[in-house]
Amino acid sequence: MTDWDDREPIYVQLAQSVLEAIMRGTFPEGEAVPSVRQVASQERINPLTVSRGYQMLVDDGLLEKRRGLGMFVAAGARKKALARERSRFLAEEWPRTRQRIELFELDLKTLLESDT
Repeated sequence: MTDWDDREPIYVQLAQSVLEAIMRGTFPEGEAVPSVRQVASQERINPLTVSRGYQMLVDDGLLEKRRGLGMFVAAGARKKALARERSRFLAEEWPRTRQRIELFELDLKTLLESDT
């Protein structure tokens, strides 16, 4: 069971988790994702919450509904997700991370050797 963070809605966290599974290849293109009922039961959350998270990914073109069959990872979803998340990281997260690296006077060698 997932430990949900109170700072963000559960459906957003669920969508992010599925997005990351798509990028890692855990949910390959063309394959079904776990059903709404299955996820709701496993995570002990409302099925509407799961549906809302899945719908975010449908709206982004990463999942597709197949009537009577469930939700499937769309063709090209991994490539699309990686491109979008890379762009978001570089635009939103990297500037803050770079500032912290500079503040702490860290060099590339130290960063790459760090295990913590």
